[in-house]
This record gives sequence, C-alpha cells and structure tokens, in this order.
Amino acid sequence: MRQFKDELKDFTKKGDWVLLILCLITAGFGCIIIASATNAAKFEGNTRYIIIQLAAIVIGVLLYAVVSSVDLEFLSEHQFALVAFNTIFLLLLIPFGTDNNTGNRSWLKFPLFPVMIQPAEICKITYVIIMASVMASHQNRISSIPSVMHMGIHLMLLVGLNMVLSKDAGVSLIFVFIFIGMAFGGGVSLWWFALAITLIGLAIPILWPMLGTYQQERILVLIDPEFDKMGIGARYHSKINLQSLTGGGLTGQGLFNGNRTQGGNLFAQHTDYIFSSIGEELGFFGCVFVMLLELAIIARCIYVGTRCQDYMRRVVCYGAASALMFQVLINTGMCIGVMPVIGLTLPLISYGGSSVVSIFAMLGLVSGAYARPQSLSHERYVQPPR
Repeated sequence: MRQFKDELKDFTKKGDWVLLILCLITAGFGCIIIASATNAAKFEGNTRYIIIQLAAIVIGVLLYAVVSSVDLEFLSEHQFALVAFNTIFLLLLIPFGTDNNTGNRSWLKFPLFPVMIQPAEICKITYVIIMASVMASHQNRISSIPSVMHMGIHLMLLVGLNMVLSKDAGVSLIFVFIFIGMAFGGGVSLWWFALAITLIGLAIPILWPMLGTYQQERILVLIDPEFDKMGIGARYHSKINLQSLTGGGLTGQGLFNGNRTQGGNLFAQHTDYIFSSIGEELGFFGCVFVMLLELAIIARCIYVGTRCQDYMRRVVCYGAASALMFQVLINTGMCIGVMPVIGLTLPLISYGGSSVVSIFAMLGLVSGAYARPQSLSHERYVQPPR
C-alpha cells in the first residue's frame, strides 16, 4: 500500500503524459461531435449526453492515474481473482441485464443507479492482465500446446459467458482480437494462426445455420451485392449512413448543420455510426483528423510496448493497442460498408460512459508500463531498513 501511494504521488513525473494528452484531445473532440450529433430534435436536448460524457472523462482520467500507479506484478499475482471478477460481473446480467434498445442484453441497470454499465467493457481490462499473466508464465515455451491451450481456455470462458448472457457478438470479438494481437506480439508461432484460419474456414458451413437471421443478413449485405439491392431491408441503415459519410465532401456541411444528422435520420448517430456524422458535418478532412488521433494513440501503445524490457508489460501494451485497433477498424468499416454491423463504438469519440472509462483505465496499464518498463517485484520482498 505504501509503495502504491508513493507511485501515485510520482504519477506526474513517471506517467505517460503523451498518451494521456492524446486521449484528452481525442475525447474532447468527441464531446464536440456528440454535442452536434445529439442536437437533433429526436434527442430532446443534448445537455444530458454531454454531462455524462464529460463525467466519464473525468472518472477515466482518475482511473488512468490510479491504474498507472499499480504494479502490474501485483495484479498478475491475483489472476484467479480477476477471472472470478469477470465471471461474477458478467453473471450479473442475469438479474440486472437490459438491452438498452439494441437487441443485446449487454448493459447492467441497477435500481436507483443513474447510469447503465456495460460489464464486457470493464472485463476487457482484466482480460488483458489475465492474458499477460498467463503468457508470461509460459514465455519460454509460448508456442507449445499446453501454453496455447491455457490461453485459449481463458478466451473461451470469457467469450462463451458473454455470448450466452448478452448475445453481443461485437464485444465478444474484441476479446478474440485482443487474444490475436497479444499472441502475435508475444511470439506465438504463425503455424497456430494458420491452423486457426483453416479450422474457422472448415467450421463456417456448420456455424452458418446457427446464426440468427439478422446476423446472416448483415454478412450477406457485404458479400452479395444483389441482396437487398434497393436498400429497404437489411441494407437500409448502411446505405443511409454511407450517404451521410460521403455527403460532406472535403470540408463537410458544418457542425450542427448536417442534413441527415440534424434531421435525426441516422441510426445510432452518436454511438455506433458517429463516424458518418463526422463525414457529413466535417467532411473528409474531419474524418482524417479523427483517424490520425486514433492511430496516434494506438502507435503510442505499441511504442511503449517495444521499449519495455519486461515480457508481461510488453504484451499488455500490445493487448491495449489490439483492442483499440479492432474497434477503430470495425466502427469505420461499418460506416464505409465493408464490415458487418456489430455495434462497436469509435474509441473516445462515440458517446458511452462505460466505453470511455474502460479505455482510459486500460491505457493506464500502458502508462504503468511506461513508468516501470521492467519488473520491480523484487523490491516488494526486500526487508526495509529499521
């Protein structure tokens, strides 16, 4: 506890301020976009959305400092407690889960609690730590069958629980992409990736009938140009959002002036499809600016990872970068029409308190790796002078 207090005091000196500033710039820009996207009449005022987003940013910054000050070895030593936390947190969806009008029972709504919580967003942080701890324990034989199976068990447990309890495939895929990014960055043999791709290819005919009708339609929209060609069914939202994305030209129609955005004609224009709102109101240059901010944060995570001498800290940074990269690719891909609609926010830009808080906390792990790039566990076992 004393060491934690000392680290927290030293955060201003040791923490990764470059990463924090990049996050604050991105989140601040996101608040401006949210203010414009929720200015439409259907939202009945945007004050509530802005206040919640700003509150989430403040809480996120505090968690960034706190998580950055916690020794990663201390967290990894409590791997089983983290697994239990994830399991219990997701099981709370049974009595307190709600779909928040999305069709997926992904949010917790507690009585008398003013906001809803998406547990899978919080579990991303603990999953990165669990994966890093498991990989560090197998780092000398990371490509062996027991090592890969150990990593795979934790992935299947979390993805299985989330899919059964929430039916949210989008968030479940984030865990898969974190697994892929950390495994690749951690040195798992490429033969394992080739085997996984082969097995997935063979399983497609078996898995396809198991998908819901709406899930099949979202995939058919991407691969079959004749499916819903008129855009009146499964392709409707993608068609409207793509028209908005491209309707702003180079410089856009201006904030609070987008035809479809201000008319409230876009689906999830402040969350999943906020990138389309940016394209309509700020144009191509606005979209490029947002992408550069996101890529700068991802690049910073990778940079911090490459400078870490400690294996566990390195893969933690790669895990955080993987989670952000996947969300950016899927979210922008949905708006462009090259990715299936699976309901993922644009990191630090889209409205969503749970998402913002969890991203700041997850990046606090990267800041902690920056502050302590190599293991300091021995210091906790050295008897202090009397």
